[in-house]
Amino acid sequence: MHRTRTAATAALALALAVVPLTGPPAGAAGSGGGRDRPPAAGPAITPAPQSVRALGGRVTVTPTVTVVAGPKADGPALEVVERSLKRAGADRVVRAGKAGRGLTVYVDGAGAARTLADLGARGTAGLPAEGYALAVGGGRIALAGADATGTYYAAQSLRQLLPHRDRPGARVRATAVRDWPATPLRGVIEGFYGTPWSHAARLDQLDFYGAHKMNTYVYSPKDDPYLREKWRSPYPADQLARLGELVDRARARHVEFSYALSPGLSVCYSSDADLKALTGKFQALWDIGVRTFAVPLDDISYTDWNCAADKERFGTGGGAAGAAQAYLLNRVNREFIATHRDGGAQPLQMVPTEYYDVRPSPYKEALRTRLDADVLVEWTGVGVIAPVMTVAQAEAARQVFGHPILTWDNYPVNDYVTDRLLLGPFSGREKGLPGRLAGITANPMIQPAASKIALFTVADYAWNDRAYDARASWAAALKEISGGAPRTERALRAFADAHYGSALNPQQSPELAAAVRRFQDGGSAERLDRALRGLQHAPEVLRASLPDRGFIADSGPWLDATADWGRAARTALRMVQASRTGDDATAQRLRERLPALVETATSHVYVDMNGKRVPVLVAKGVVDTFVADAIAEHDGQEHGTAARQDRTRSGPARR
Repeated sequence: MHRTRTAATAALALALAVVPLTGPPAGAAGSGGGRDRPPAAGPAITPAPQSVRALGGRVTVTPTVTVVAGPKADGPALEVVERSLKRAGADRVVRAGKAGRGLTVYVDGAGAARTLADLGARGTAGLPAEGYALAVGGGRIALAGADATGTYYAAQSLRQLLPHRDRPGARVRATAVRDWPATPLRGVIEGFYGTPWSHAARLDQLDFYGAHKMNTYVYSPKDDPYLREKWRSPYPADQLARLGELVDRARARHVEFSYALSPGLSVCYSSDADLKALTGKFQALWDIGVRTFAVPLDDISYTDWNCAADKERFGTGGGAAGAAQAYLLNRVNREFIATHRDGGAQPLQMVPTEYYDVRPSPYKEALRTRLDADVLVEWTGVGVIAPVMTVAQAEAARQVFGHPILTWDNYPVNDYVTDRLLLGPFSGREKGLPGRLAGITANPMIQPAASKIALFTVADYAWNDRAYDARASWAAALKEISGGAPRTERALRAFADAHYGSALNPQQSPELAAAVRRFQDGGSAERLDRALRGLQHAPEVLRASLPDRGFIADSGPWLDATADWGRAARTALRMVQASRTGDDATAQRLRERLPALVETATSHVYVDMNGKRVPVLVAKGVVDTFVADAIAEHDGQEHGTAARQDRTRSGPARR
């Protein structure tokens, strides 16, 4: 199997500490293994907070809302607060040094701390990095963070608590939230093979990450030539400028932009010239604001050296490769990262060549004993695409590599199955895993907007794994991405169900498959037809009403194929009904239509960056199997009827 991989990011020195890396603050609500119940009928906050409780009563959004900001209040957080208040119906949002006559919102500072205490909500003392406290009640709102990012996340939670109204008067349920992440690093690695995302798509993704409390984006598309084949070459000025725009957007969304350079196809580990080329490339990215760097050494051979000097210096075999890689990485760490630490350089990250198991080996032993202790090691789990990932496996990885582990989770990446969209939730990851890791990063699909369904669930799990429910998170993702419109949400659910299966979600199309089984077990044809009608018409509904137009562009051939498979399956169902009721003429007419319908359904293709035309799949093993079984049933009955007619014409059998 081809291996899809690359690097990650770092932002917190805590990630390099001993395991466990994170945990609830001492005495925090919810620290006993559960969390307070959310306010009844209240709006959902995603990711699910560690602690949320009702305070009793409501707060009214007044025509004028005053925002009182602490002296060091985070600017992007204030922007989110003010924008959310206007969307909640406020006519005017003004900043002032003290409370106004209407609703007052305190953002950090003494006013926020005092208001939290007045409302009976705990403040930020004892919270880990990026934690926050938020309270709504008594005609006031207060939000405060353990740091600037925490305040930004408090603002994102307030955004979800506030309704969308076009005039003042909305009433908001009084609520207290105290929250913190389960693991320091949470985010996405654009690290797949295939068409890299567009610049506009990357900007949109950074907005999405910030809204979902993900703090990491790793730039590492395999098919950016300046990352791999041309890693020594400087970026052209226009491309470097676009990267700078991404860095700026990431910073505004409290996302760490990480740059991952992959020199392994041609690097000479012992070469001073190659070290200079590598660190020179990093310096160019540093100059536009990048502060986190990675050196992925995946998907390369470590039995063939790129220069004779490496063989002479390090020898041969896996242990020699590990020693050579550690030598280069240590020099980068000491001669670039360490010298830039006062400017905010984050810990160096690397992807080992053996990134997909926990078996001891000479290669891993060389990294364990030779690589600087503060370098983060990325790991995909037990397998390139790990169906499950457990605490025990993570602890084994920590031991065998001897370094903090940042997972590179190859989901929902589809570069190895380009005929499919992977729209199911993040599954198979054990509760308690995030607290044993430096962080969790997910490798997305070639299709950026379509990746958001799965990435929404990754964000939920990485922030609060103990409250995570894969199906509930998946449903919440569909609701958000559909814009909350029930008809659009139903259509998106039918479409996502048809593209649900993966290594992490082995049951394909669970809802459609259940409808088929009910029919086969004697259930009503009308009920199955409703499900198939929803499948058939979902693409036209989504094209007409889904807010995220990027999702429509990403999913074009799959939308077309889904509509056509729905049409074919409904025709097959009507054929079976007609056949079972003895309407042979109608059944035969429908039977004759099916081959063309199936041919149309299977005709849609995804065209990759090299022009290859890849036929796309929809509900593989469910909808196609239903059609095939229906044809077999009809043809079997036709054969049986013809045989009976032949026997009748030939008279009684002779003994």
